Amino acid sequence: MKTIPFILTVSLLAVVAGCQNNGNKPTPAEQINTLKQENIRIARQVEQLKKENKRLEDRCDVLSGLPEQVKGQNLYRLKTIKITRYTNLYDKDKDGQYEKLIVYIQPIDEDGDIIKAAGAVDVQLWDLNKEQSQALLGQWRVSRSELKKLWFATLIIINYRLTFDVADKIDKFDEPLTVKVTFTDYLSGRVFKEQKVIEPPPS
Repeated sequence: MKTIPFILTVSLLAVVAGCQNNGNKPTPAEQINTLKQENIRIARQVEQLKKENKRLEDRCDVLSGLPEQVKGQNLYRLKTIKITRYTNLYDKDKDGQYEKLIVYIQPIDEDGDIIKAAGAVDVQLWDLNKEQSQALLGQWRVSRSELKKLWFATLIIINYRLTFDVADKIDKFDEPLTVKVTFTDYLSGRVFKEQKVIEPPPS
């Protein structure tokens, strides 16, 4: 007879303990895991905000330097870019080694006029006759601050003139190569792409 009350007592204690555990706060291990997950989420948000902030800074960089009296409707609207026919490899000392790649770029607005559009430029030189892993011969980036110094205007031609060292990238120039240009317009944030095949000199 004494066994039954003892069993009932143990059972009641177990139920009470279970109820108490359900009402308790999370364990330290659970709290640490929750904080870790929250920290990961916040870190991802911060990284996304940094990228967005950088993109907006790039787009607004040019506008920050414009005089106050300049109105938005008076600003250029870039329509396309052109790689001119003078773009090519150059052998300065005529020894058969091509030391320089000179790329001439013309930003063109909606009226067909060549304009000194502010932006950054990425240039790649490709040999498309090679395997994909070896086709990219060289690549360069010209920042906005660098690009604005490269405006080149004469009575004959107006453009940006970009010069790159290729002596360590080109063994010989006896096959057509391809120049690819990506122009990021800082006023609109738009990206313009163009490419041109350059031919070796007649043998």
